[in-house]
Amino acid sequence: MQRRELLKFFSLFPMAGSAALVPWATANAAPVPPAEKRNLFKELGVRTFINAAGTFTAMTGSLMHDYVVDAIQHGATEFCMLDELQDKVGEKIAALVHSEAAVVTSGAFSGMTLGLAGILTGMDQRKIEQLPHLEGTGMKSEVIIQKAHDIVYNHALKNTGCKIIYVETAAEVEQAINEKTALLHFLNIEADKGKIQHEEWVALGRKHNIPTAIDIAADVPPVSNLWKFNDMGFSFVVISGGKAMRGPQSAGLLMGKKEIIAAARQHMPPRGFNIGRGFKVNKEEILGMYVALEKYIQQDHNKEWKAWESATAQIDAAAKTVSGVTTSITVPTLGNVTPTLHIAWDAAKVNLTGKALQEKLRSGNPSIEIGGVKENSITVTVWMLKPGQSTIVAGRIKEELMKAVGA
Repeated sequence: MQRRELLKFFSLFPMAGSAALVPWATANAAPVPPAEKRNLFKELGVRTFINAAGTFTAMTGSLMHDYVVDAIQHGATEFCMLDELQDKVGEKIAALVHSEAAVVTSGAFSGMTLGLAGILTGMDQRKIEQLPHLEGTGMKSEVIIQKAHDIVYNHALKNTGCKIIYVETAAEVEQAINEKTALLHFLNIEADKGKIQHEEWVALGRKHNIPTAIDIAADVPPVSNLWKFNDMGFSFVVISGGKAMRGPQSAGLLMGKKEIIAAARQHMPPRGFNIGRGFKVNKEEILGMYVALEKYIQQDHNKEWKAWESATAQIDAAAKTVSGVTTSITVPTLGNVTPTLHIAWDAAKVNLTGKALQEKLRSGNPSIEIGGVKENSITVTVWMLKPGQSTIVAGRIKEELMKAVGA
């Protein structure tokens, strides 16, 4: 063949020619080093730390599991209709938690506002657009709460325009109920401080045909709390997603009666002109929250508890070796139900305040955050530690206490 004919011949088979060359080129090419991942915390100068304190919003809650991150990343690759996703995920979540309906919210706080808003307006679009302006609308305007359950987060209920009526006894509830009463609200973590317990609270609501709600924001474990209060008959239940379930910190669940959830969703994006427009939760968070809940229910909670006990015992043993130090381990009964280590010391033997110890641990490398700081004591929890970090925490606490002995 002439050169021109050869070129014409090979031009008919561009793929074959390329395929023949690729393996050789690949085999002889210099290996490409993996791109170094950006450490944005370091780049921005933001301190990271070992969390031996617990699930606090100021400390960014909890760390999401890999499967939650995977769900979020997959969700970011496709478009979908937000309402359809909430419909389908809500059905799955409701079945898991024994409720008639459920929706992923932007946290427990928003769930309280949305749940009450749904009760106030129902599906009436005109009323939905009027909130939080209740005067002259015919909507109810009062929420009854036990005085012992008065916390700052109840402002979520005031966001609807409602007034809070405080009571102490069942008799006072009966006296306070009137044509303006929209809701009887209960705070689980302070249940032991109130005079009316869960079942009686629900019974009072049923007697007067008034919805009841409960805030269990940080109250799993135990895992059974996810369905316990739905089974008990509360009209709606709210919980945070970014604590023990280790879902997105900016997500939560509103679960309860079908008509309340349906009405609450009228106050949520993608709809506008409502008080819940700012409570936006994106498709990635919805998927991440669903997977976090599903996997949390399925996991081996006994195994997890034993791991917490072991890590707590390790820190406990290290602290007790220091002269003048005493320890105790307790388990809260209502919220943050995990082993909690209390470390205290005799100020005559250990010249250190709780605040000073906190600062020393915080400023060390690696930085460590602790909780329950008092004059001569601290508390430590291990449920937010990564594997191996209990050894670091045990060593650093012992080190700083030892330095202060006789100082």
